[in-house]
Amino acid sequence: VRKDADSSERVLMDMRWGLIPSWFKKDDPSKMQFNTSNCRSDTMLKKSSYKGALLKGKRCVVLADGFYEWQQQSGGKQPYFIYFPQTKDTVAEGKEGDEEWRGWRLLTMAGIFDCWEPPAGGEMLYTYTIITVDASKDVSFIHHRQVGVGGMPAILDGDEAIRKWLDFAEVPTQEAVKLIQPTENIVFHPVSTFVNSVRNNAPECLAPIELGATKEVKTTPSSKVMLGWLKNSQEGSPQKKENDLPRWTSQFIHSPSPKKTSAGILQQWLGKEGEPAAKKRKV
Repeated sequence: VRKDADSSERVLMDMRWGLIPSWFKKDDPSKMQFNTSNCRSDTMLKKSSYKGALLKGKRCVVLADGFYEWQQQSGGKQPYFIYFPQTKDTVAEGKEGDEEWRGWRLLTMAGIFDCWEPPAGGEMLYTYTIITVDASKDVSFIHHRQVGVGGMPAILDGDEAIRKWLDFAEVPTQEAVKLIQPTENIVFHPVSTFVNSVRNNAPECLAPIELGATKEVKTTPSSKVMLGWLKNSQEGSPQKKENDLPRWTSQFIHSPSPKKTSAGILQQWLGKEGEPAAKKRKV
């Protein structure tokens, strides 16, 4: 266990969606019988799949452009895209060599992660779940959480909320969970049912539409920014070159040193029992 580990250090890394708890004993994570993609905030300290990891400070932030909800209507389900309000400066490109992401303001969703090691040995698997809360007032007309339904993602709005959620050493669990609340600082617009098929992964999934028509919505500032962002992202070839991809570096997430892998740095944080190594505190 590294006593000098820095709990304020941030690492950006890939993890598999759908938490596999460290205590899972089967030899194949696909044998997990429960869906752990989402974790309800009102039961996360009760269910064994999440409680252990949460009490050990394994908190993470999940980045996304936004998320979808479907409104039940007489003619079927109407999808909506939900995201942070955008301003014109969010799509301004940074200077060459600037490591700060200046594009679309990404949703920052609260998550829990865990690390599972195959019983027979092998590469460790990092997985996560997204915490969900009751739908906020503005979004509740689309989808209101009912028994057995997940609600909406718990969104961390602003650098301070993100800092507290990630700082497992200075902010104990009982304090951190107070950050898990519905937020009203989100906007949304209807999108085409094109998104209903998981095979479709194109800008059309995000583009605003006007209900009852095929033309795009151009009435709200966020919708205008969305359209501009989609247009800019598609300029040139349909398949963007690797060098043209955005750098997801910001004030709250920093890339690891080139000499260290993300998984390696996380391992330095974690003790033999999977607990954060730095400044362990009672929760």
